[in-house]
Amino acid sequence: MVKKLTKSKPAKATGAQLSGSVRDSAQQIWQAGLGALSKAQAEGTKAIEALVKEGTTLQRKTQAAAEEKISEATSKMSNMATDITSKATGQWDKLESIFEDRVAKALNKLGVPSAKDINALVARIDELNKSVQKLSAKAASTPKVAAKTAAKPTAKAPKVADSAAKPTIKPATKRAVARKVKVVADTAQA
Repeated sequence: MVKKLTKSKPAKATGAQLSGSVRDSAQQIWQAGLGALSKAQAEGTKAIEALVKEGTTLQRKTQAAAEEKISEATSKMSNMATDITSKATGQWDKLESIFEDRVAKALNKLGVPSAKDINALVARIDELNKSVQKLSAKAASTPKVAAKTAAKPTAKAPKVADSAAKPTIKPATKRAVARKVKVVADTAQA
């Protein structure tokens, strides 16, 4: 589309012909530039769209890889936390057991009864209460025997009855036992 300039004889070229051919050349250059710009805009849009598609694909791939790495790291940290927690719990249980054993030994050396001893005493007291109730029930069911024993005056009978009704425990011993029972009860609750 570019017109080829024909060589004319230099001597016959006039100023009007020369300016016309320069103007034609300038116009052709201008039109070529506009065509190049139009073509660059059309192909530039296509190139930008292609780059956007490639960028979107790359972004998806990198996000998937990052999420995978994050989930791996999260699971590793979770496993580590679980392991540390279980080890700490095991050590704490051992420490607690050792502490309880040492406290029990110290209390035993001081003469403080253990929870096991207190439970045995409570069981014995319950058995004695049951026996007393059985004997009381038998005594109530046989009034003749009770009347005969009540009719016989004996000098020792009131002492036996009084001693059976009231055990002779010194007040100092009562306080010591009460203190020991309280310490054991507090220890058992802790």
